[in-house]
Amino acid sequence: MSKFVNRYGDEFTFEENDNGNIEWKGNFKCCRIGMPNDYSKAWEYFNEVYGGLSFEDFKKDVYSYDEEKKAYVFPDVIPLITSKTDEIWMVDPSGGPYVTVGSSMGYFNEEWKGRVITDIVTKDDGYLIRTEGGGGVSSLTEGDTREIN
Repeated sequence: MSKFVNRYGDEFTFEENDNGNIEWKGNFKCCRIGMPNDYSKAWEYFNEVYGGLSFEDFKKDVYSYDEEKKAYVFPDVIPLITSKTDEIWMVDPSGGPYVTVGSSMGYFNEEWKGRVITDIVTKDDGYLIRTEGGGGVSSLTEGDTREIN
């Protein structure tokens, strides 16, 4: 088990469970949660009205701002971008620690060096962090039902 004390003195623990996942517990009363964007409706609309971009270019260019006109280039598309509320990409309790998909758990425990966060799932008493790489693999597998264990 690893402990992290943030700048407000709140203690957080990270403990590997029997399944190789990491249980994260602590004071989450005041914290930010980040979820990935859902571009599906915006992408469908963009292709009907504008077209001409790959999906990756669309994700970059949809937020383009015209400095001369002082307006977004695609103001009708931006409101169609929503959040995937069933996925968590980032958790940031007030005072830290900031934990996000794609970051290494090695910051919290040397033995977890090289283990990259692939998934964060809400639990009643904190979060379940799934990782891949490094000393152990606890990543999602095909057909995973997102059960918490």
